[in-house]
Amino acid sequence: MEASSVQLPLNDEIVKSLKAGDKVLLSGDVYTSRDAAHKRMIETLDIGSSLPISIKGETFYYVGPTPAKPGEVIGSAGPTTSGRVDKYAPKLLSLGLKGMIGKGYRNNEVKKSIIDNTAVYFAATGGTGALLSKSIIAEEIVAYEDLGTEAIRKLTLENFPVVVINDCYGNDLYEDEMKKYRK
Repeated sequence: MEASSVQLPLNDEIVKSLKAGDKVLLSGDVYTSRDAAHKRMIETLDIGSSLPISIKGETFYYVGPTPAKPGEVIGSAGPTTSGRVDKYAPKLLSLGLKGMIGKGYRNNEVKKSIIDNTAVYFAATGGTGALLSKSIIAEEIVAYEDLGTEAIRKLTLENFPVVVINDCYGNDLYEDEMKKYRK
């Protein structure tokens, strides 16, 4: 199956066109966000303050990139385990987050929230951070600089390779593939 190109930001029409198992090349802007940034965003919302970025229609890439070598945009930028932010994801999805990129399984609450909010979870291949960084053409810190590698960054992607794991219809590629071997 050939990969389809998807231009970010995501909207309901794009998300509804994606199915678990689809190979996708993402182009456009995403925000990085890991454990510490997610925690701070939820704490900010809990006290009634606004987030430092608008997340409506946006995609988070769960990554803590390494520093860039001279002449490069970014260092190694491989996905981190998505389960680390599962306790925060439903709230952010309810506020309009449309996509998430990471690695590994999502819990049932996140999968339900993906359905309820017409969102999508993509996986990037772990262990290929140096290669994935070649699809990142721009980078800037936009919030929480004090968090270092966990600061929120805006990355511009060009043909960034991912696979749809959880689609807005409740399909889960990991579960579907395991079922094939259990028969």
